[in-house]
Amino acid sequence: MSPATPAPQSGGAALELLVHGVGGATPESMLDDPRTVRVTGDRTAAMYRRGEDLDAEEHPERYAARPVPEAYCWSNLTSGDGARALWLLLLPFMVANLAHWMRPPAQGRPGLVRLYGVLVRLVALTLTVLLTAAACEVALDLTAWQCAATTACTDAYSWLGFLSADRGGWWSVPGRRLALAALVPTALVGLLWYLSNRTWSAYEAQRPPTGYDAPVVEPQADTEAADAADPAGPVELRPALGRPGFWYGRRLVARLRAAHTAAGFLTVAAALVTATARHDAGTGLRTVLGWVLRAAVAVLAVVVLWVVCRRGRSERRLDLRVERALVSWLPAASLAVLALTAVHAGWSRPGWTSSGTLPGDAVFGALTLVQGGLVVGLGVVALLLQRPRRDPRTALRGLGGPAVAMLACALGGVMSGGVAQRVADWLDGPAGRGAVRIGPPVLLSWQASVIPVLLLLLLVPAALLGARTVLDARRLRAAVEADYAAADEPDPVRTGQIAAGRARASLTDSAPVLVGVVSGATLLLGAASVAGAWASGNVPGRAFDGAHPAIASLASVTQALGSWMIGFGFLLFVTWGRRAYRDASARRTIGILWDVGTFWPRAAHPFAPPCYAERAVPDLTWRMSSWTRSTGGRLVISGHSQGSVLAAAAVWQLQPATRSRVALLTYGSPLERLYGRWFPAYFGPEALRGLNRTMHCWSNLYRSTDPIGGPVRVPAEDGRPAVDAAVLLDPVAYGRTREHPLPEPILAHSDYQADPAFARCRSALLDRLPPALPHQRTDTVADQGSSGRSSG
Repeated sequence: MSPATPAPQSGGAALELLVHGVGGATPESMLDDPRTVRVTGDRTAAMYRRGEDLDAEEHPERYAARPVPEAYCWSNLTSGDGARALWLLLLPFMVANLAHWMRPPAQGRPGLVRLYGVLVRLVALTLTVLLTAAACEVALDLTAWQCAATTACTDAYSWLGFLSADRGGWWSVPGRRLALAALVPTALVGLLWYLSNRTWSAYEAQRPPTGYDAPVVEPQADTEAADAADPAGPVELRPALGRPGFWYGRRLVARLRAAHTAAGFLTVAAALVTATARHDAGTGLRTVLGWVLRAAVAVLAVVVLWVVCRRGRSERRLDLRVERALVSWLPAASLAVLALTAVHAGWSRPGWTSSGTLPGDAVFGALTLVQGGLVVGLGVVALLLQRPRRDPRTALRGLGGPAVAMLACALGGVMSGGVAQRVADWLDGPAGRGAVRIGPPVLLSWQASVIPVLLLLLLVPAALLGARTVLDARRLRAAVEADYAAADEPDPVRTGQIAAGRARASLTDSAPVLVGVVSGATLLLGAASVAGAWASGNVPGRAFDGAHPAIASLASVTQALGSWMIGFGFLLFVTWGRRAYRDASARRTIGILWDVGTFWPRAAHPFAPPCYAERAVPDLTWRMSSWTRSTGGRLVISGHSQGSVLAAAAVWQLQPATRSRVALLTYGSPLERLYGRWFPAYFGPEALRGLNRTMHCWSNLYRSTDPIGGPVRVPAEDGRPAVDAAVLLDPVAYGRTREHPLPEPILAHSDYQADPAFARCRSALLDRLPPALPHQRTDTVADQGSSGRSSG
């Protein structure tokens, strides 16, 4: 992808800041020169120039006819070695975090905005509890409780022999086996805490440019509701993405990290005290200690809920405070209670033997019901927020957040159930090694059984979308021939290829339909699985033993098929994740969804993958501010695909004086097509029109064959032209011509800079910017030394 050379003839010094999109790009390809030099930044994200342009600030006269190209490479923030594929295991947390940002826009309804945030954070908390409960199920129930009590299982796995109940060793006591197995989920929670703390320091601890520390308006008691409160104040209200604290959420992440870490420890402690409760009777010390520990777990759980519900994000100011006492004592106190419960569980209890499943399996059913109730409540709040001002292009009529929250719960359930099912099958052997079978809770088997039903339901909308694509391709043939009317004669094959490309690209706009169908079906099937498990108390294959043979066979088939699919899908998921990080072509296919998810700060779940934009947006803001201040020149920031979203977010963060010297060029941009529809409170029509009004100029290029980019739909107003340029033809030539003697490819989402319209649009933007301001060269050197580097 090589940049075309612009030719503005006046205006003085100018910089073109190139920002690549999904899949990444090398500085050599972005600058079309093998000799590139890093001018600021580090190995993770940096600015690069051609070697011949390093001294551009010292010799501005050389660049009177063209801007200085500079490339910002941020691909290492979202890709790297194969080990990062393990982040995909945190996908349910990331999806829950997305639901926070999908709320409809609201004004004058701070209570509903606050309630929406609280409900999403509670959904996220249930996912942490679910993950920890699944680890407890594998380690405590399947391994320490069921397998260790079965001679056939311990004989098959010699490394479990010291836990065998038949050998009568010190660890053969059920409570001691459980206390030892509790180290596994405890270590998992500790690992999540470590990753969250480490990734914050590595990716997100980047402060906005200095001078933004003062609040734009007076902060409120709960600044999460700032979008909906105080619409008119003594100072102009910035949009959400322009607020000083938007890309610096350290305080909330620290609070949530402490709360979720404590919740994980308390889940393990609850599993231990529940297992021992029925064997503690009387008034002895062991019984009293058990009651004290259960009370301590309940009290700390209430504190965790209070911490999660109490405060949301502080965006209107750069909030550097962290409640260090809360962050340190809450996880420490929960870990101390867990340690005491482990000691209490290891107490000798005469006659205590492990049989059946571990008490406390009902937690999975309770979590499913709680998650369903929270999602329904979230949907009600979203409808109330959306009702006064509904935008017809908003995804799912404002219910995108609840639908995505439901998907997060479903992903968590599938991953938890998949691991438990695979471990149970592995411990039990191909056909069961003994008379006593080792199996996960009944509800997990029911949830696995509904997966084939869900896939069958998805076949209907998938078939309808496929048929519609074929019909659209036929309908678009006439439009393609009209667009290339200058061609010598129509070519049916070539016309069909172009029309099919346009029809496939339009499938992106149908994503809300699929998400809505999957979410609705998941909610109903989840409720049905809970009802079936609680009503029958048995797995589906045995719950219908007395029914009609066809029904009984169907139940057995769905149970077996669902169990196989849930395990195979989990392995396939991890395999695709590793390929997405190692294979550039796979990353371009899969990476767009991942990059959308990790674009947003961790506002709901602290264990979600890190937000790369909390590093990239301050980098771009610092660079634009430092360059315009030190040179007085013009600047066009040019963003492709996800890079256009980063560019727009960075422009929002600029001071008005700096923004007036910056032009924005976006191409292949999902700003409206994806972000505007799914995140209307932040990228909706009013937000995009406001961005256009507050900056000097903005142009957007797109193609009909692009499945990701599209128009931003900002009309002409107040003497400003419309942001969207005329749709680009793709391919640029229909057949062979003298200028194009070989057939031109259909580029779709790639190589926008190869289109001649790109250079013309960029030159027009530079010419619309005001001339460069005079500056002192000595100031340039000093200022570049202090401000020209990426923070951190």
